[in-house]
Amino acid sequence: MFQKTFLILTLAVLLGVSVTLAPHASGDEGMHPISQIAGIGLKEKGLQLDTSAIFNSETTCLVDGICRVNGCTGSFVSNTGLIITNHHCAYGAIQQASSTDHDYLRDGFVAANYAAELPAQGYVVRVTESFEDVSEPMLAAVNDAMDFTARTKALERRQKELEKQAEDANPGMRAEVAEMFTGKTYVRFLYTYIKDVRLVFAPPESVGRFGGDTDNWEWPRHTGDFSFMRAYVAPNGSSADFSTDNVPYQPKRFIQVAAQGVAEGDFVMLLGYPGRTARHKTARYLRYLQEDFLPVTVDLYQQQIRILEETGKSDRSVALKNLARIQGLANVEKRSRGQLKGLARTNILAERIAAEQRLQSHIEKTRGSKHPQTMILGNIANVYDQMSKQNEYELSLDNLRRGCLSLSLAYSIYDAAVERAKPDLEREPAYMDRNFDQTIQQIGIVQKDFDVTTDKLILKLMLDRVKLDEKQYGALDIDQLYAGTRLLDAEFLQSCLTKSPAELAHVDDTFLQMIIKLYPEYLRLRELNKNREGELNQLYGDLVTIKQDFQQTNFIPDANSTLRLTHGTVRGYSPADAITMAPFTTLGGVIAKTTGVDPFITPPSIIALHAKKDFGRFALPKQNDIPVAFLYDTDTTGGNSGSPVINARGELVGVNFDRTFEATINDFAWNTDYSRSIGVDIRYALWITGTVFGAQHLLDEMKVGNDSAKSKQ
Repeated sequence: MFQKTFLILTLAVLLGVSVTLAPHASGDEGMHPISQIAGIGLKEKGLQLDTSAIFNSETTCLVDGICRVNGCTGSFVSNTGLIITNHHCAYGAIQQASSTDHDYLRDGFVAANYAAELPAQGYVVRVTESFEDVSEPMLAAVNDAMDFTARTKALERRQKELEKQAEDANPGMRAEVAEMFTGKTYVRFLYTYIKDVRLVFAPPESVGRFGGDTDNWEWPRHTGDFSFMRAYVAPNGSSADFSTDNVPYQPKRFIQVAAQGVAEGDFVMLLGYPGRTARHKTARYLRYLQEDFLPVTVDLYQQQIRILEETGKSDRSVALKNLARIQGLANVEKRSRGQLKGLARTNILAERIAAEQRLQSHIEKTRGSKHPQTMILGNIANVYDQMSKQNEYELSLDNLRRGCLSLSLAYSIYDAAVERAKPDLEREPAYMDRNFDQTIQQIGIVQKDFDVTTDKLILKLMLDRVKLDEKQYGALDIDQLYAGTRLLDAEFLQSCLTKSPAELAHVDDTFLQMIIKLYPEYLRLRELNKNREGELNQLYGDLVTIKQDFQQTNFIPDANSTLRLTHGTVRGYSPADAITMAPFTTLGGVIAKTTGVDPFITPPSIIALHAKKDFGRFALPKQNDIPVAFLYDTDTTGGNSGSPVINARGELVGVNFDRTFEATINDFAWNTDYSRSIGVDIRYALWITGTVFGAQHLLDEMKVGNDSAKSKQ
């Protein structure tokens, strides 16, 4: 549909990716920008394709079958827009479609045909079409005379200008400028942007979240974390909002599913959109996380999770409203605990301190002790010192407006009014014309998920933590606040979104008036964060240049939600002395874990099929069992959820969904001994879909068919 314009040679210099990796049988550290894969020795590692079959600027390739699904990754697995991703990535769509009458979270969902597929509210799909270096125009927007806040705002405005320029030239597409090395290099990506996304198949939670938060980030794992969605476009192929007239999107390429699966020792690779890593951040940043940010986050989220779980225990309708929030909070909470444990258990912080001491000695020796560069590490530390002092207050205040949905709605209304009064390019991104429809959609989802009892308890929790000054904000009576608001009235809320800040000041609504009083403090913190960002942006840009000069090597940029490749092999690991973890789990393990009590419930149909050994061609011949999940030593992080696990022939053999608890530290450093990612085995996904829930039509659509291909042993 669109011509690719990948600027490979420019990006090779821009990204500075090292291509001198020594070949060996296991994975390598690195979430490699897609333009650089020709230089990382994939053939020597086991790839049976030419790298041009993965990425090629002249013709279709595997990259064309990869998409971003909100904050996750997905793969097109048919020529009619069918996408496989994680159950937890589709969770919001399943939850929004569910009710006590149609509880798709509990019972699962199967669409028999296109007409039966359900709108995935708030979901968009993006497919990378092109990218180009825009470092020069980005950095031309700033100068040394600017203060740090002005620097951040200048870069934000230039980013918006460059995105608008590309979108004006490519109607219907979406542009995003991504910072590759902080304060140093920038790339503009152009995406096909699909706004009509629908739910096709989801196993019940008893499969898709088997083990729940107990097993989350753990191995062995027995979770069937997969779902199918479909992308739709207008009949002319353009991006369009949901309409019954829309037709399935036809990707340039889809990834062929390999029903035979994968075996221990096999080469695998992942393509996807990993979120954020911090491997180029300083030791002081890691100490800020360890001592301040992560402990407070764990505490805040644990308290909110307890409230959300308790209020939903006796009322399924309330539970359905709370479940998506619980899942999101619990995922971050346990990852944060894993990172705290990893920072304490490993030598990452000590090693980074030692490396910075060597760098500091190098700077002083080569430039003299009075040179401005000798102050870089100290100046970066000063920023984090300030953040540490304010961490508890700032996180609590932020969670006050995010955790309490009444305040969240009120904040969105008032912030939109303030920002929408500005010229489009000066607004915060959520309120720009290009994003505002999606912001309104999200406001509607928040309103739908509202439960008064839950909201009151979270508001009380957060007010107790923040301790607002009564002289400044007045006495707050929680019951009176809820008695005096109409934010749950969709018509009232919509009318508020059309008003100016001055008009909202006269609206008789308790939460709106509360947020109007709090807004100057939130605005102060927004400006303060822009100041910090501007200072760190400049300092880290200089630091990368110094480090590259000192180490005489190039670096792979930190993950930033742009398309990357990582590779490795299927292999187990040893998390502790005398403990060896095998790389596969089986359905037998699911049955052994099943207690009949959430989160270890297994549908009776699965138990019966397991008893009969009714596995068909998806069984492991030696075990006569179905493989469920498997391990591999690729380098992944958040955003790789849903990434296809691809074999040496370019076929999909699994869907990535997690890391081991030891590997939560991956965001700061990767280690071949303990960094393991977890995927659901495609054989389990196919068996659940076709045999257990009777959706053979989806297997046929994926061209898996009913052949007699055998599983790999």
